[in-house]
Amino acid sequence: MSKDTVWLIIGFMGQFFFSMRFLIQWIQSEKAKKSVIPLAFWYFSLLGGITLFAYAVYRKDPVFILGQSLGVFIYMRNLYFIYKNKKRELE
Repeated sequence: MSKDTVWLIIGFMGQFFFSMRFLIQWIQSEKAKKSVIPLAFWYFSLLGGITLFAYAVYRKDPVFILGQSLGVFIYMRNLYFIYKNKKRELE
């Protein structure tokens, strides 16, 4: 398998992870009958963002790199706030 094929698979995996967050969010919102953003949404966002960032770096696409790097920062920050608040609630 060529290097380009491997990176194409990585790119598609990143897009799959990124898309899964919407499916999870939709299912949880339907169950709750209101808009819900479950924890898994942020993990799939982070996993997809990191994978797509790596793919963008490989493709040397500065627009894609910038967009994904900002997203990854936001996803990590949201996870930080979630865990910080959970820790505070346990105290």
